[in-house]
Amino acid sequence: MPEFARATLESLRQPLETGRAVIARANAHVTYPARVQLVAAMNPCKCGHLDDASLACSKAPRCAQDYQSRISGPLFDRIDLHVDVPAVKPADLSLPPPAEGSVDVAARVQRAREVQARRFERVPQAERPRTNSSADGRLLEEIAAPEPAGRKLLTEAAERLKLSARGYHRVLRVARTLADLDGAEIVARLHVAEALSYRRVAPSR
Repeated sequence: MPEFARATLESLRQPLETGRAVIARANAHVTYPARVQLVAAMNPCKCGHLDDASLACSKAPRCAQDYQSRISGPLFDRIDLHVDVPAVKPADLSLPPPAEGSVDVAARVQRAREVQARRFERVPQAERPRTNSSADGRLLEEIAAPEPAGRKLLTEAAERLKLSARGYHRVLRVARTLADLDGAEIVARLHVAEALSYRRVAPSR
């Protein structure tokens, strides 16, 4: 992701936020639907060996800060799930496959989607979200309000992690979806904690 031009990356901010792309010209503004699922990858630094002192370049860890700063904070803030994928060790290649396969995961996702569809049936068609990711305002607070322990954790984490209002609401949406995947009606502290774990952590200084 950091190899793309900064202006190109910044142009993603509006579609990721609103689900629309607006092209402005002197005589007209044209709006196109642009609700997408962004999947992106990046190395921790330019050489890719930040976590291996024997292979890392002489500029580590400063190189990680410079490399990751090619992506702006506001763009990072619009990405809900940040997952660190460490290098695979040779010994791991001989491990048995995970207990839950792709078919099982797909079925669980489908059940969660059906739960969300039923949840939003009462919302007027013109305003009806397709998924939790589109819920906002009062509707989001209504469907994703965590239990007291979860609310307390989210409030404390928002202060500690300096979450923006956007980040706060994105954590709520992710937590609601995690609860749906678990088949839980209430957003528990566990779901809030997992949703918070997916927020971006700045590179070490």
